[in-house]
Amino acid sequence: MQDILQEIIAHKHLELERLCAPKPSLRQALLQSATGIIAEFKRRSPSKGWIKEQGRADQIPLAYQQNGAAALSILTDEHYFGGSDQFIRQARQSGVTLPILYKNFVIDESQLYAAALCGASAVLLIAACLSKQQYRTLLRKAHDLGLEVLLEMHSEKELEYADFAPDLCGINNRNLGSFVTDVDNSFRLAELLPRDAVKVSESGISHPDTVRALRQAGFQGFLIGENFMKAPYPGLALHQFIATL
Repeated sequence: MQDILQEIIAHKHLELERLCAPKPSLRQALLQSATGIIAEFKRRSPSKGWIKEQGRADQIPLAYQQNGAAALSILTDEHYFGGSDQFIRQARQSGVTLPILYKNFVIDESQLYAAALCGASAVLLIAACLSKQQYRTLLRKAHDLGLEVLLEMHSEKELEYADFAPDLCGINNRNLGSFVTDVDNSFRLAELLPRDAVKVSESGISHPDTVRALRQAGFQGFLIGENFMKAPYPGLALHQFIATL
């Protein structure tokens, strides 16, 4: 029995090494990418209902990688978005090596541990969900766990959160209260962000011309989900989008 126990413990050490190994950087991926597209795996939304109920996390994220995504975002909220932490594990097991953003409504440190355990590279922290003290605490813990932080803001008031040096600054074009989407929100707030921030525009992007204009406004990342997920073949939709770019 002792030999089996030693074998089990040796394997546990290997598992911990994999867990603690450096994850691919979302920040660097966007800075080095010609397109900056963060392709999102999102099966459902509160406003649209099911977008792709049978969408498979062991197929679509890998197809995104094969068709030119700079990074991935995977929804893990189950109740409102039909997501799961398991989706990130399945994506990694399918061969995804790109940075993966853990997309959820993170309000507690336990969620950061879950993100690290399932193979995420970065987590989303939403200013509208957190006090500044909560945000600072979660930012420090995320960094302790080797995770980058994409700070999501929607209003000018929330830009104060960017003073605490997140790895990436996101502007959400969708109001999370009303779910009304307006891409002009990114253009309006871009010049108010720190000059050296890696800027990500989130939601409502459906045309390559919009990406071009946002890049001119200083954005390096463009989070696009529904536009690809509603297509019969999301990976092919991404390929065609990039070809137009």
